[in-house]
Amino acid sequence: GRALQARLREAVRSGRLAPGARLPSSRELAADLGVSRGLVTEAYEQLTAEGYLTSNRGSGTWVGSAVRDAPAGAPPAGEGAAVPAVDFRPGSPDPALFPRTAWAAAHRRALAGLPHHALGYPDPRGLPELRCAVAALLTRRRGVAADPGRVVICSGVAQAMTLLALTLNERGRRTVAVEAPGSFEHAALFAAAGLRTAPVGMDAEGLLPGELAASGARTAVLTPSHQFPSGIAYSAARRSALLAWARDVDGLLVEDDYDGDFRYDRAPVGALQGLDPRRVAYAGSVSKSLAPGLRLGWLVAPDALAREVVERKRTMDLGHPVLDQALLADFIARGEYDRQLRRCGRAYRQRRDALLRALAEHIGDTEVTGIAAGLHVIAALPHRCGPQERLLARAARAGVAVRPLSDYLPPRPSSSPPLPGGEDGGRVRLVLGYAHLTPNRIAHGVRLLAEAARTP
Repeated sequence: GRALQARLREAVRSGRLAPGARLPSSRELAADLGVSRGLVTEAYEQLTAEGYLTSNRGSGTWVGSAVRDAPAGAPPAGEGAAVPAVDFRPGSPDPALFPRTAWAAAHRRALAGLPHHALGYPDPRGLPELRCAVAALLTRRRGVAADPGRVVICSGVAQAMTLLALTLNERGRRTVAVEAPGSFEHAALFAAAGLRTAPVGMDAEGLLPGELAASGARTAVLTPSHQFPSGIAYSAARRSALLAWARDVDGLLVEDDYDGDFRYDRAPVGALQGLDPRRVAYAGSVSKSLAPGLRLGWLVAPDALAREVVERKRTMDLGHPVLDQALLADFIARGEYDRQLRRCGRAYRQRRDALLRALAEHIGDTEVTGIAAGLHVIAALPHRCGPQERLLARAARAGVAVRPLSDYLPPRPSSSPPLPGGEDGGRVRLVLGYAHLTPNRIAHGVRLLAEAARTP
């Protein structure tokens, strides 16, 4: 109880819980933390008596306005803006689903089984047993043409993209096409490696081949199985057209399969890379299935780039940590990774369903677009919830963090076709992440959002 009170005081003092932010009910917070409701109630009462919180019977508990701003200075690493009561911003899995017991057992087995010589500097491609396990996994689950000799173990997709960018830059390629709307990270990673990024528009089938050809790029980064953020899956015809473009210009498609394992209405669409391994580089990781903090991923490089990519990996960090690789190899080989994917798939499907129910119940007339997959949806709220800036400001005051689709859209010519999930007569379109939230938190967050939309 004292620890909870101390953390709440510090969150209010530092501004991570902003004045006026609404706190979850004692029942909800107790359920989320796995403690008794009485403990949370006592903490709320104590901090209300001290002036940190305010409470009115029947209307909830709020952060008070009596506390002065924290002294000026840089916040600790990883801290900054106030922590919202409910955060719908996309991109995060649920770290509570991490299989601690199975992971700890795999750690013990891996450490006991590693020969002494394996603890020296590793092969920059990765441990052979892990590359073989990943190749078999990707072939079986994602339809990737994965030769272990072309698999490079990386610190997540970010490093895979960086390795490719450095290799392409060395070859004289200076422009990379990126999806618009698309991930912030793609443009940032390639720009950091000295490459110019050219936003290319989308329609309901995928990246537009005409705009791609006009961009002058010979490399394009795609999320074809579940495009981020629009949520579409590239059509078979568009996949074929993009592969034809790559062959015509001697180009490269870079496939970021960031959540391709999670499809809830049918079997996942196979990876684009399987159609032409010479023209598609494939990147993936365990960030959405296990945890981002593990920094474990892979790159399946085309034959023409594999040697240079491996040399870049060697000079960058002399190879990925050996014990982590041995651990993941054991985890995959024993079937634990498949079990984890099934567990996450069940949980995320339930949370997506909970989000759709809450939107229908509390807001109504909300159009949800995109395939039933992944960790986010596009929700077009009814016109009465707008305009967008006013809704975003009200949601922030209510303690709900949301990101509009417009944040992912660069300026576009008026002649461009409508984007998938794009503007619709003033509707506010939000990219709502749900995987990291329990069904109760999802329902609570949507209620707060609905109240914010109704506030005069």
